[in-house]
This record gives sequence, structure tokens and C-alpha cells, in this order.
Amino acid sequence: MSLPETSAFSTATTTRFENVHLFDPDSESGMSAATTLLVHGDRIAAIGVDAAGFAAESERIIDGRGKLLMPGLINGHFHSPVNHMKGRLDSLPLEIFMLYECPALEELRPTPREAYVRTQLACAEMLKNGVTAVQDDAFLVPEPTVDIIDAVMQAYADSGMRATVALDEPNLAELDKLPFLAELLLAERRAELAKPRNLADADLLAMYHHLITRWHGTEGGRLRAAVSCSAPQRVSTDYIHELEALSRTHDLPFYAHMLETKLQRVLGHAQPRFGGRSLVRYTADLGLLSERLNIIHAIWVDDADLDLIAAAGSVVAHNPISNLRLGSGIMPFRRMRDRGIPICLGTDEAIADDAVNMWAVAKTTGLVHNIAGADYDAWPRAGEILDCLLQGGARAMGLQDELGVLAPGRLADLVMLDLDTLPFTPLNDLRRQLVYCENGNSVVLTMVAGRIVCEGGRLHTIDEAALRQEAREIFARRKPALEQASVVAQRWLPFYRAMYAKAAAVDVGMNRWVGDADLPSPV
Repeated sequence: MSLPETSAFSTATTTRFENVHLFDPDSESGMSAATTLLVHGDRIAAIGVDAAGFAAESERIIDGRGKLLMPGLINGHFHSPVNHMKGRLDSLPLEIFMLYECPALEELRPTPREAYVRTQLACAEMLKNGVTAVQDDAFLVPEPTVDIIDAVMQAYADSGMRATVALDEPNLAELDKLPFLAELLLAERRAELAKPRNLADADLLAMYHHLITRWHGTEGGRLRAAVSCSAPQRVSTDYIHELEALSRTHDLPFYAHMLETKLQRVLGHAQPRFGGRSLVRYTADLGLLSERLNIIHAIWVDDADLDLIAAAGSVVAHNPISNLRLGSGIMPFRRMRDRGIPICLGTDEAIADDAVNMWAVAKTTGLVHNIAGADYDAWPRAGEILDCLLQGGARAMGLQDELGVLAPGRLADLVMLDLDTLPFTPLNDLRRQLVYCENGNSVVLTMVAGRIVCEGGRLHTIDEAALRQEAREIFARRKPALEQASVVAQRWLPFYRAMYAKAAAVDVGMNRWVGDADLPSPV
């Protein structure tokens, strides 16, 4: 797959946006009067009159008349390895969904090229929609290997995106991660789910050593590492402490799915190791709640959990479309905001969202919480959602002083939108129209680290037509293996259905579903 010829201007060291409106969350209108913004190297160098005296030899001038320049969108939570599986599954509860999503079968082991292509599919979609940065919690099945890690990271390097990547790899057997299965399974089936994972802790930590030493801070700091335990119930206490040590030593974000589903709330009482504690309390008691921690989903949390999260300064990654697709429930958005808990927004994986479009995520955030309660003063406002999308995303990445705001010295991750489009005609309220009207079609330019990577709908870093063609060919060959994996999953379906039904019937003292009068049948 060859790359298109890159325009000379896309590599210019200085770009001057003239006559452009700047997104300004503190102003009444939400944007500045027409002004100038200067980018030099990978940073915003000057704004307004301060840009007038700056001159450079390789300068490109862009007329921003009738355009809005804003910080690039940040996808705060994503899983790239199933980007090729969009639309493959009906809506299913998470624990049943995962049977079909990522079975650790040898037949599904990807080649490095396959991992590269599926990652770039997401990069192309994000960059064209103005998403400049992503946090990828990559689960690499059947297990991570050096060549697949390198393929994923090289895809991000070549795309021009800013990416922070972790290895989402549990180290406990399936039977240890879920409630009730041990009692529902016969001995032979129970033994299958009690098998240990392929890699020992030392092997997993060796993969992290490679990720950090080979890729962290490369591409001028555009590529970074994170760590992930997947979820605290999916790993041993020894291993999660090793990950925390890596996170602390290298100042890396730490990703952990917590209380995404009611079943995960029930787990705290069903397994003795948790002693009746919620997964948030369990993690806090291990000393792992910190400002580096990204708590992913956080739907079935209570006020005590939220107080712990707020006190630790941890971030919550909100994935509203995925939460709806999997029927996980509605996150208590207002209770988090009232406590000052930082919230970022994410798509989750493409198979649970079926797109990688942060405009859709922002709109869904602005809608789904309106059915969580009758007090409409507590419903999210457009300005809050944009704060989560931009500054919340920067905070989750640990780049709150670098991204999310247009200011001199900040990294030049920018998106320019045409205001002479249907979503903004007539222009009544910029913030609301960004959240409720825009879908990505008004994006005319995407810049990452001072480099224009997409303009006029055309990617400068990816040959999109060739990428799509190669993806069709690769994943057509994968189809029989994926279908066979679904047959294998069917063997376990009755037991997982019974487990889900049993958990759904437990009274946990809260409800995150709009209605739960009809409990599922176990068969």
C-alpha cells in the first residue's frame, strides 16, 4: 500500500491561519472575533496581534474566513484490535458479547500486516472527523507479541495521529473473573475455564518493557505508552502492583474497566476475594486509585465509590454509545460533575459502537442522561460536554497542560470546521450546534503536532482507497475463522446466559437501567 504524494505545504514548519474564529469556551458566543493563529513547529506560537511580527521562510498561509479553529478532538477510550468487526454482532450484554468479540483462538492470531491495517482503518476514520488523539487500550489476542505491538504502533506513527497505547491483557483464568460460573458448570467444562493464560507475568511485563523502551516518546512525543490491567477483577494483585509501578515510574496513564455492568457490581459480593467490596473500593484498598488512573465506564458506582474517585483525582472515561449498544446502563454523569471528577469521552471499540466518530459520542452524551431523571437542571449542557471532549480528554492522557485549549505554547493539535455548512446554518448557538448538529462533515482540516494530516476530506498520510481495498481482502480471508469462533462461543452461551440472568436478579441497592421489570431468562 503506497502513500499518496504529500503536499509540500503539509510539511511546512510554520502555518498561519488568518481571519479565523477560535473556539473560546469562556466567551458568550463560544468563539473569538476573526483573528490570526500561528503554528510553528509542533506548537501554537502566537495568537492575534502577537502573530503579526512573526515571519518564517517555509510559511503556509491559510485563509480561515468563515471557519472555526478548535482543539483537536480526543478519543479517550478505544480498542483498536476489533476495528474490522464493526456491525458483526447484535446488541448483547457485555459478558455474552465478549464470548463472540475476542475469543483467544489460535486461528484468529493476526499477522503484523493485519494488525497494521486494522489500526489504520480507525486512524483514517478519526483523522477525517477531526480526532487528533486517541487512547488505545489494545487487547491483542491470543496474546501480545513484539511484532504485533510494533505493527500497531507503526500504524499510528505512519498515520500522523497522537496515540497513547496500552496492552489490555488479563492474567487470570476466565473462571476467576466472573461470578456463578463455577457452580453452573460441570467439572469438565469448569476445568476448561480454569486454564491459566498463555503468558506468565514476567512475559507480560517483558511486552511492556518493549512497548516502553521502543515506542514511548517517539515521533517527537506523539506516541506514548500507557498500562492496563483490563479490569481489577481480571488480574492478580501481584501483577496489578507491577503495572502500577510502571505507571508511577514512567508517569503513564493506567487504564482499568470498572463497574461497567451490574454483573460486575454483583461480583464484589459473589467472590470471597473482594469481601463484599465494590471494585472501586477494592482498587482503593490496594492503593491504586491515583490521578493517573482512567476508570473506564463507571456505571454501577455508588456515592461512596464516587467520593473515592474524586478524592484520588482519577479520571472517568465515558463511552455512552457502547453503554447503550451493550445495555450496560446510564452512568451518573451529574453526580460525577458535581464532585469535580474529570470525565473524558470515548468510542470504545468499533464493534461496540460500530463507528469511531467522536461527534456522535458527544451528541449521545448530551441526550442519554436526559432520561436518567426528571430534574432537567441536572441534564448535561453543551459546554460541559465540550469540556469533557477536549479538556477532559487531555486530562485523561496526562497532557492537560499541552492539549485541549488554544493558547500559545500548547501543542498544535487542531481541527478547522467550515461554519458555512448545514449544521451551522443559521448559527444560533455555537456550543449546542457543535454538540447536537455537527457529525464531522464540516471538518475541512486536521492538524496534529503542527502537521496537516487531512484537508478537504483527503488524508495526506494514508492512501485511503488502497487501505480499504487491502482491508476487504484481508478480512474476507478471515471470515471463516470468525464464523467458526462464533460456533465455539455457542457452546458456552447457555452458561453465560444463566450467569447473566442470576446477576440481573440480584438487588444491589441501585439501578442504572431505565427499567428492569423484565428480567432475562437463563435459557
